[in-house]
Amino acid sequence: MQHEYKLLDVWLSWSRINSNLSEKLEQALLNNYNLSLKEFYVLNFISNSGEKKLRLQQLQELVGLSQSATSRLVVRMEAKNCGALERHICEDDRRGIYTRITELGENKYQRALQTFNEVLQTELKKEGFNSEVENLTKKLFL
Repeated sequence: MQHEYKLLDVWLSWSRINSNLSEKLEQALLNNYNLSLKEFYVLNFISNSGEKKLRLQQLQELVGLSQSATSRLVVRMEAKNCGALERHICEDDRRGIYTRITELGENKYQRALQTFNEVLQTELKKEGFNSEVENLTKKLFL
């Protein structure tokens, strides 16, 4: 029973680290590019796909949102004030809807990626971060 409490403590510590990093990344993306972290992930997944497009269902699975939440997110990113994505109907299967990254979206993603990496590197280099992660990792495998 004691082991289960220790595992819970380790898990909660990992969750705290992840939440803190995600919060700092999101703040930087919102402040500099008006992008949420989920929107940044959408741009990342589409930009790194073979043809720079994904079916909405694929995107939903990658981002980890419900179908309706993914659809709303894509609609916002397609809006004229953002213009980072555009929707296309699949020629082979008219029920399939793809979203493609636009040139504007690709440029925004590349700039945001630089900021994302800078913030992440800064946070990972903070004093005590490596030792905290190392200690948590050791506790997981004891």
